[in-house]
Amino acid sequence: MITKVKGTQDFLDLTLFNFLLAEAKNHFALYNFIEIATPILEHTELFKRSLGLETDVVSKEMYTLADDEEESICLRPEVTASCVRAFVNNGIQQTPWKIFTWGPMFRHERPQKGRFRQFHQIDMEIIGSQSIYQDVHFLKMLDRFFAETLKLDTYGLLINFLGCREDRAAYKKKLYAYLEKQATAVCATCIIRKEKNIMRVFDCKSPDCQQVYKQAPRIADSLCPQCQLEWQQLRDNLEHLSISYSYTPTLVRGLDYYDKTVFEFVSSELGAQNAFCGGGRYNSLVKEVGGKEDEASLGTAIGIERILLLLERIKDKLTLPMLKPLYVVLPLSAEQHPLALLLADELQAREMCTDVLLDEASLKSMMRKVNKMGAKYALIVGPDEQKEQKVTVKNMMTGAEEKIAQRDLAQYLVR
Repeated sequence: MITKVKGTQDFLDLTLFNFLLAEAKNHFALYNFIEIATPILEHTELFKRSLGLETDVVSKEMYTLADDEEESICLRPEVTASCVRAFVNNGIQQTPWKIFTWGPMFRHERPQKGRFRQFHQIDMEIIGSQSIYQDVHFLKMLDRFFAETLKLDTYGLLINFLGCREDRAAYKKKLYAYLEKQATAVCATCIIRKEKNIMRVFDCKSPDCQQVYKQAPRIADSLCPQCQLEWQQLRDNLEHLSISYSYTPTLVRGLDYYDKTVFEFVSSELGAQNAFCGGGRYNSLVKEVGGKEDEASLGTAIGIERILLLLERIKDKLTLPMLKPLYVVLPLSAEQHPLALLLADELQAREMCTDVLLDEASLKSMMRKVNKMGAKYALIVGPDEQKEQKVTVKNMMTGAEEKIAQRDLAQYLVR
């Protein structure tokens, strides 16, 4: 038996999945976001330039291959860089460009609960907006989506402020000096990160390392006057819009392009990998991937698999779409198959969910199958019905039967 690839999954019931996508599309449309789609395959160089060579995604987790011209291409590990590339490649002039997309991403990492090698995200980007008030509006939109649309009530919002490039350069020196004194207290991975990508040390999951970082200098305490003003405005206006949050000074996100505002929505119900949505500002990425000028931007990614874990627990509270009633046509012999097809076609033309059992079997076995299918009515056509131009309609809930003229069948069923 050939099994599925490790770290992938089969979706055999897409009810919650499609509910989430439909609600997301409706909600984001209220905020004037348009839907786009980008390729799953991208040039590897796009992510090396945007994510940073020393990030885990680029150094260890990308699925890469060579195309016919021996250029390195890859399965996209995330989609923000793809959206920015689309912005540049297509010469988008009108900003802010407010877009969203969704689809599969690919990372070669150890599969865990809610974390797969092929996983799915809903991604939102605002390219070309400098105002810190845009960050507030963006976070309010997400908070309302989770709380009011999806009915989630066991989550929290974590925020931090990474300042501008100059702020981070100065802060990295302070952090390096602090870590030099803690060389024996942190793990080997953090020692390497200290030299190559120092702010990534905060991503370490070791409890001992996290204990050390609680006493580390905070970047929010080392901001320039303009960034300090924006950091204060961000907090003031989150409170003004009644958005609860927790300041988390060790929150840096895992990719190099972030600056200023960073955030995560987390839930204790997800275990160690508790973030189901994360993002922030990236004010230098457009030029990095080939744009003539930088465009101040922000975005987020929502992990579909992790959201589904949360929704599964509360699906009784959700207004899930109702399935149409099912009508199943039962021809009693091959002679009635043409008639069964005609009856089914007429109902389907009227947008009535209809199936036909065309594999010959006894009426008793067909009725068992109809019952398992959850049909509302069984529509029986045998020699007598064919001769009389009628259909025996059986109510699968009550067991009541009635013969109805074929020409009146559709009207009878929807009465």
